Amino acid sequence: MSETEVRSVMVPLTGIEILVPNATVAEVVGYTDPEPIPDAVDWVLGTILWHGWQVPVISYSRLIEEASEEDMRGARMCILKTLIDTERMPYMAILSQGHPKLTTITEVNLEEIPADSNPIAVAGRVEVDGREAIIPDLDRLGHLVAHAAFGALPLTS
Repeated sequence: MSETEVRSVMVPLTGIEILVPNATVAEVVGYTDPEPIPDAVDWVLGTILWHGWQVPVISYSRLIEEASEEDMRGARMCILKTLIDTERMPYMAILSQGHPKLTTITEVNLEEIPADSNPIAVAGRVEVDGREAIIPDLDRLGHLVAHAAFGALPLTS
């Protein structure tokens, strides 16, 4: 019987790493200053123009209160496909501290870290090959980012 494998990416953030499916990562690009959004919450850093799309850039570490400040030296932006059904925001970018790393997840190398509750936009915490990571709730995150960056954006087509 073959073991299920999921190609994934460990993305280093400030103070934590997140684990996302490889299929959700569109591209990793060098950091450029985003265009600020007036009156945006502190975890929304602004927007960048990427392949013709206005992509909101966020600090996931700030959103889940793992960090209050970000170091922009050597930072990258991990462009993710959103899971929300909207033509207005098919992508969002998460500020990364360094290069994301491909990893293969199996039942053998993945262990859930139980928690009584999780912060908003966190699906859970895991340990992968001895490294702790957060699994973001990408559906919820997409809705939060759309609302925070674009306000009254309709979330469905």
